[in-house]
Amino acid sequence: MAKWVLEPGHSAAEFRVRHMMVTWVRGIIPAVEGNLDLDLENPVGGVIEVMMDAHKLWTGDEARDSHLKHADFLDAENHPKITYKGRFADQIGETDYRVNGDLTIRDITHPVVMEVSYLGSWATPFWVGNEDKGPKTRAGFTGTTRINRHDFDVKWQGELEKGGVVVGNDVFITVDAEALLED
Repeated sequence: MAKWVLEPGHSAAEFRVRHMMVTWVRGIIPAVEGNLDLDLENPVGGVIEVMMDAHKLWTGDEARDSHLKHADFLDAENHPKITYKGRFADQIGETDYRVNGDLTIRDITHPVVMEVSYLGSWATPFWVGNEDKGPKTRAGFTGTTRINRHDFDVKWQGELEKGGVVVGNDVFITVDAEALLED
């Protein structure tokens, strides 16, 4: 199996969750780091490890970002790392795979299945400063999943009239990853 490393400048995790029962709040954790041990011709059995820094969460609203990093939600001060470690379990489409893994948020780990699509690979330039050190082989992936935030002790809630809630329980996550083949 080939060794790949995620390029943080081109890899990110996005999330969305219902807000006030009527719309979505979206956010991003940029600069996702990680690696893959993967054969692109036969990804089944390949391994992926992803790490995100909860301090880097961004939704576009400074007060909301601060609250999401607070102990009410991610508790980034005490639990700065969010990790996902999984294995490509089976092929579910021409370039689509099911990855079985463990997601850790707030030092709480639960099994999470992610559907991952392989977007292709290409030999590209690789700039270091003003010098092209390429070509480097890059591969692209996108993965999606849905989690219940309460499983990870992310329980803050505000109540609305008639049984409504401020924050939905389901969090939809998309990870876009660009991996570089190691020499």
